[in-house]
Amino acid sequence: MPAAVVIGSQWGDEGKGKIIDRLSQSAQMTVRYSGGDNAGHSIVVGNQNIALRLVPSGILNHDALCVISNGTVINPTTLLEEIKTLNQLGIPTDHLRISDRAHVIFPYHILQDQQQEIDRAKNGEKIGTTNKGIGPAYMDKMQRIGIRMVDLLEPETLESKIEFNLQQKKSLLGAELFEQLPSAHELANQYLEFGKTLKPLITDTSYLINEELHQENKVLLEGAQGSMLDIDHGTYPFVTSSNPTAGGASTGTGIGPKSLDHIIGVCKAYVSRVGAGPFPTEQLNSIGDQIRETAHEYGTVTHRPRRIGWFDGVLLKYVAQLNGFTDLVVNCLDVLSGFETVKICTGYEVNGNKINYYPASDSLLEQAQPIYRELPGWSEDLTQIKSFDELPLNAQKFLQAIEEVTETRISAFSVGPDREQTVEVNQIW
Repeated sequence: MPAAVVIGSQWGDEGKGKIIDRLSQSAQMTVRYSGGDNAGHSIVVGNQNIALRLVPSGILNHDALCVISNGTVINPTTLLEEIKTLNQLGIPTDHLRISDRAHVIFPYHILQDQQQEIDRAKNGEKIGTTNKGIGPAYMDKMQRIGIRMVDLLEPETLESKIEFNLQQKKSLLGAELFEQLPSAHELANQYLEFGKTLKPLITDTSYLINEELHQENKVLLEGAQGSMLDIDHGTYPFVTSSNPTAGGASTGTGIGPKSLDHIIGVCKAYVSRVGAGPFPTEQLNSIGDQIRETAHEYGTVTHRPRRIGWFDGVLLKYVAQLNGFTDLVVNCLDVLSGFETVKICTGYEVNGNKINYYPASDSLLEQAQPIYRELPGWSEDLTQIKSFDELPLNAQKFLQAIEEVTETRISAFSVGPDREQTVEVNQIW
């Protein structure tokens, strides 16, 4: 059976974790294929809020293998803390597997990340990184000097690889920052201990995933962040350092693109964003404040307040085409209850000209004035809704308008954070 992949359709924080948790209940394997511990996924089960960074959201299904694959970058300290927290909550992690090809984050990556952001800020070019060392770890990967999980199992070579990396970082970090780092010997000992602890979980995950597919089992792939943070297709340079889009799912797991069948986009009924970068529909007003407070729009990892805007249909249509969405899930529909009117952006006006595509140019996006389709709002509380037909007519029309502008069928919507507050309209998988 081909794999299904769940994709963030905006700038992250769309509620992918909740959808993955729901779909993973019928999967034999769930796989995280990109990013690092800069990503935050929140899952609400009953009265328990579980925040995940590296471990796939499917960890709650103990009957399915749960994989962190080769496209990720892993901070072992964060991973082990997360495993410990899950175990303390009574959630087993013995079904977790980690790719031996995944790259490892070291303390020098975090210092490099911090220094780069300080340098950018001096020139007014701050990106808003989480300072987790994600970008520098991917840089090392592309420079072919990165250290992988398999290296943590090889004491005879790890120290020399770390020593080489420290030599490379010395000039980049400067003497003051470099002196904060442990020696190569100390780092090697620390990371070899990480390797010993994680060894039972480290394996060739590409082989495992392909075996599941060969046996016609359901494999669910989850990306981190959102499509508009994709290094190639997002609002560059205000992007992440990997490919959270559907194309990245293939390279990030080691399976062929023909194996991807269901490509499920997840979005909010509005748009949120953390960090700098263009945001045509942003609402720096009471509307944005109301949505932020109603939905508690603060970062899972950073706790930073998220920027808020009306639903951007131009962006979503671009992302739907980019990924080849078969289905769309609209989260947080309940948050818009109480607005007299709700808006969907259907185009941009730039220098007096209307465009209906998402431009690559930052300067054009900064000038873009959204062209809105205004629809009547609704006042009803949606949190107990169990079907599309139970929705107020205006809420139904809002979802239908999203389908029209994105040219993608809506297969589910949510009316609250709990896994039971997701309403399936069409069978997704």
